[in-house]
Amino acid sequence: MTNHDIPNMTQPQHPDPAADKFNPDMPAGAYQADLNPHPFAGENHGMQGPHPEKDARSAYDIKELHGQLADLTDAELKDIEIMPEGARLAQGAKYIDLRRLDHGEFAALGNMTAGPDNYYVPKSETDYQLWNRLTGVTDPSRLDDAGGT
Repeated sequence: MTNHDIPNMTQPQHPDPAADKFNPDMPAGAYQADLNPHPFAGENHGMQGPHPEKDARSAYDIKELHGQLADLTDAELKDIEIMPEGARLAQGAKYIDLRRLDHGEFAALGNMTAGPDNYYVPKSETDYQLWNRLTGVTDPSRLDDAGGT
C-alpha cells in the first residue's frame, strides 16, 4: 500500500458542491414549516387580528348603555369603542368594563379576552377627557372643565 492510497484525514472533507445548488423542482416554501413551525407564536392577535378595536362597535350601538351613560351625548357615546367578543386584550394595557364601572380601570393580563358579558373600552382608543369621566375623575382640571377657577 502506498501513501497515495491512504486518505489524508488532516484535510477537511467537503460535500459535493453539486448538492448545494438550487433545485428548481423544489416547491417554494417546502421547508418553511420546518424552519418556522409556529409562525404566530407569541403574537397577541386574538381572533380578529392585531387591532380588533379599530373596527369595534361603539357604546352608541349598545342600547343598554344609553341609560347607564345618560350624562354623555350621542357624539361622546359614538367615540367610545367597545372591544368585540373574543378579542384579546393587550397585556399591560389599561381598560375599563362599562358593565362594571364601579370596578374602575384595570391593566389587562396576557390571557384576557373580551367575553359576552364584557364591554371593555381600551384607554388607548379613548379621548382622555372622556376616559376621565368614565373612570369617575371629578377634578375639574383633569376634566378640562375649569369653569370654577
